[in-house]
Amino acid sequence: MAEAIAQEKQGGKQKKKLIRVDMTPMVDLGFLLITFFMFTTNFTKPNVMDLGLPAKDPNPYPITDNVIRDKNQVTFILGKDNRVFYHQSNEQDLNARNLKETDFSGVKISKIISEAYKNAPIPENFTVIVKPTDEANYKNFVDILDNIAISKKERYGVTDIKPWEKKVYTELTK
Repeated sequence: MAEAIAQEKQGGKQKKKLIRVDMTPMVDLGFLLITFFMFTTNFTKPNVMDLGLPAKDPNPYPITDNVIRDKNQVTFILGKDNRVFYHQSNEQDLNARNLKETDFSGVKISKIISEAYKNAPIPENFTVIVKPTDEANYKNFVDILDNIAISKKERYGVTDIKPWEKKVYTELTK
């Protein structure tokens, strides 16, 4: 491991000892420790949310009998400052009274989805639509998807907010 080499000085009586340390065992020990910790460490898996996307439709044009009607859907608009609005209206009927506000506390959103589902004319076509605004944050988006999963509704869509919805939304958030 370590060896001492004695050298004599030329022309003098002084002996000088040089010590040389062999680092090979230390390097071996280091690699053994690294290997040990790599094998005994728990690698955490990233938390991933399952976002079930539909398969590509071979017929891209919707069938008129299968169109989502106003009362057969509920639309959630995610806004700034953790605000969430919902409605079941079309472009002509939507106004500041129809766009209602709720929050993420408790199971309010799940109850809204359940009530809308009960009142749906064609329950098998009932759809939840999520429209995040530019001011919405990612946590609210995850929360609304969690509430959809809690209410056990498998038909949902995520899309951009329409200009007529944005107009009413900005009236309420001023």
